[in-house]
Amino acid sequence: MSRQSQPLSLKRRILSLPTLLAFAIAGAFIAFLATRFDLDWGQTWDNVRFLNPWLYIVALALYYLSFAFRGLRWKILAANAASAEGSGHELRLPSVSRFSQFILVGWFVNAISWFRLGDAYRAYAFADESKGSFSWSLGTVLAERVLDMVVISVLIIASVFAVSASFESDASRYLLIAAVVMAVALVALLALMRGYGRRLAMLLPARLQGAYDRFHQGTLGSVRRMLPALVLLSLIGWVLEACRLYFVVQALHMDIGLPMVMLVSLGHAILSTVPTPGGVGAVEPGLTGLLVLSFDRHDAASITLVDRSITLVSVIVFGGLLFLYLQVARSRERKGEMSLAAQPSDGAG
Repeated sequence: MSRQSQPLSLKRRILSLPTLLAFAIAGAFIAFLATRFDLDWGQTWDNVRFLNPWLYIVALALYYLSFAFRGLRWKILAANAASAEGSGHELRLPSVSRFSQFILVGWFVNAISWFRLGDAYRAYAFADESKGSFSWSLGTVLAERVLDMVVISVLIIASVFAVSASFESDASRYLLIAAVVMAVALVALLALMRGYGRRLAMLLPARLQGAYDRFHQGTLGSVRRMLPALVLLSLIGWVLEACRLYFVVQALHMDIGLPMVMLVSLGHAILSTVPTPGGVGAVEPGLTGLLVLSFDRHDAASITLVDRSITLVSVIVFGGLLFLYLQVARSRERKGEMSLAAQPSDGAG
């Protein structure tokens, strides 16, 4: 499949009837869980109706500020991988702003498609812009995911120990287990790739061996240098996520402690890995279940609804607009390149 046909194929996939049906099924699932929580919907909507709009805007701004730090981290990872010995890549790395845009568009694709296709899409978008290979670019995304899961696991463990009540909650216990298991599995995958990856790749067909080799370079080369800076940027990104939730709670005229806000915001990150569009059907009841450790059920549901208006609805709106803009801009750029290539060279004959 050509590069030109891939965006069209992707758009057909993520805007297809199965995706729309997924939202309908997830909505029915959420409604079922809401009845199980025995919510006072009148009080829940009253909370939302009297929301402080200025604090909500602060929460929204902090959420989108986190994309700048994630974009900078991804650029460092890509630069590390490109400069790794034997990488064979001479790439024109995009700006931090462009990396941030690719992340937002990737989250948009995740929000409207199954199986987190957004991670693959943003790897493709980066490869297309930098003239690199898709497998190499995907390796940098994997390295980014590993960094995230390790930082998330450490922060969740600290938060659980700081919130003594959370030990009595099945939700927080499962969350802690999930975070640790995911982090250990990803780190083990890197260790396996480092020790045996190239030898195992020899068992693959010749064409796939080259693709794996580029993926290997992109993944392990990403974390060769500046690891403390990469961890710090990861930490800043997740602290901004926690700040988003804190200001959502404040906008609803409620209060929440620092350990709990960190636990719940990181819980959102774990729950969103469920391969439904945007984690819908898992994030909402999961967040509400964590929030009832500190709030009444209708208050917890209010916080979840308002927070999801940022992490899901706004991503669909802003990410969708950015997705369309980038597609149009890239299409025009390709037409310009084709037009120049078709022009006869001066001085011929």
